[in-house]
Amino acid sequence: MLEAPLDLLLLPTWLVPVEPAGVVLHEHGLGIRDGHIVLIAPRIEALKHQALEIRELPDHVLTPGLINAHGHAAMTLFRGLADDLPLMTWLQQHIWPAEAKWVDEAFVQDGTELAIAEQLKGGITCFSDMYFFPELASEQVHKSGIRAQITIPVLDFPIPGARDADEALRKGLTLFDDLKHHPRLKVAFGPHAPYTVSDDKLENIRMLAEELDAGIHMHVQETAFEVQQSLEHRGERPLARLARLGLLGPRFQAVHMTQIDEDDLALLVASNTSVIHCPESNLKLASGFCPVEKLWQAGVNVAIGTDGAASNNDLDLLGETRTAALLAKAVAGSATALDAHRALRMATLNGARALGLDEQIGSLEPGKSADLVAFDLSGLAQQPIYDPVSQLIYASSRACVAHVWVSGKQLLDAGKLTRLDEQRIIANARAWGAKIATK
Repeated sequence: MLEAPLDLLLLPTWLVPVEPAGVVLHEHGLGIRDGHIVLIAPRIEALKHQALEIRELPDHVLTPGLINAHGHAAMTLFRGLADDLPLMTWLQQHIWPAEAKWVDEAFVQDGTELAIAEQLKGGITCFSDMYFFPELASEQVHKSGIRAQITIPVLDFPIPGARDADEALRKGLTLFDDLKHHPRLKVAFGPHAPYTVSDDKLENIRMLAEELDAGIHMHVQETAFEVQQSLEHRGERPLARLARLGLLGPRFQAVHMTQIDEDDLALLVASNTSVIHCPESNLKLASGFCPVEKLWQAGVNVAIGTDGAASNNDLDLLGETRTAALLAKAVAGSATALDAHRALRMATLNGARALGLDEQIGSLEPGKSADLVAFDLSGLAQQPIYDPVSQLIYASSRACVAHVWVSGKQLLDAGKLTRLDEQRIIANARAWGAKIATK
């Protein structure tokens, strides 16, 4: 029986599979069938296979799609609203009041669509979202074609869309049931932070996460003040409290972690907990520095996130990865810390592993979903090219993103969104900005 033709054969100048680590394949082809990678072979061999479409990508490097492992998508509509303030002032005096006034179903729909469009144009094929009205964010993900982990927001006080934590969890469990067979959507629990969620609620979340085999995504030890407060009020550090409550483990995604002592490191290693590093938000809010190289050398899985556009102020994961690589060197006091290839792995396969998706995405391997991004390295600023991964991390911007595929479907073609109306989204965002600014 003859082999079915490929749906698409991509022929880039360079192909970076990420796994195995450190490999750059020159003049290879990647074949896609039924949304999955089915072929990676030298160009001459690849061209022997029949394909419904062949796409030449000269001067392009093809990598796995970037994975934004932490963000608050709808907060794009608060971009630039309260800049240059410390975290608790920013939260308590500006963001929480703005959310109380403005966040409703329409805000989440429009803000999430804006975030998805920005992320696709920046080469992000999967993101983790931690915000209100998760069912509406899920609808936008479904329509757009992107992949996402949507988290169920849990706090000790009323939030938009839920009067209390019990209602938030009830709605979340319905969403979990509705989406359990969705090919691109995964639901996780999103308790906000140790200082906003009580022990009984955390224990309930642990029990539900175990029962449903779901992730737990949480801001942890974002600032020295948070740790100090926990020590004063509870007599233990936040991470130690989470360990005592049984939350840490392979499903747990600890976001920020700028404050890590030796006991924290031991807990992370022993529990196989992932850390989500958000360097630019941490820098802008002066929250501290996550010791990425120390974590990596200890065997902790470290992924990368942009955080929300209200504190970053962009959803540019390539730029975030460059910042992470440079900052890791300064924090470790070593120029060899977090080299370009490991930085790319942090933005792809490590993110997939943190979200429990590493069997499906994060590397270019036969059998995995065809979530891909092609970067155009033909520009002036990328020349000459000795190592395309180094040029990508240290000399390129998201303006180099040319094409994006998720599950083999092209969502960005030559820099143009194929499913989303960019001009309508911009006009929508401007309308929100004008309305919020007047108040």
